[in-house]
Amino acid sequence: MKLSKREYTTEFKELAVKRVKAGQSAGAVARYLGLIEQMLRNRVKAAEAGKLVGVGTNKAVTTEQMELSRLRAENVRLKQENEIPKKATAYFAKETR
Repeated sequence: MKLSKREYTTEFKELAVKRVKAGQSAGAVARYLGLIEQMLRNRVKAAEAGKLVGVGTNKAVTTEQMELSRLRAENVRLKQENEIPKKATAYFAKETR
């Protein structure tokens, strides 16, 4: 399953960076927001260097939009996890023949 490239507003990036700087772990923030942890770490470094920029329009991101983004990412992850037992069942069914 291929994920499409997502574009985030400056406000969304700044909020994620603020959460990390406030003491939350990058891993926890990334999981909550549906981001890749290394990408978030790169954004924190970019913010510290003053190079954090957004893509597209710079409209404010609401909490509902953030939650929807997080739920979409969780949905994709759960679908991927659901495929593992199906593939294992198919593998073992072939092996027993």
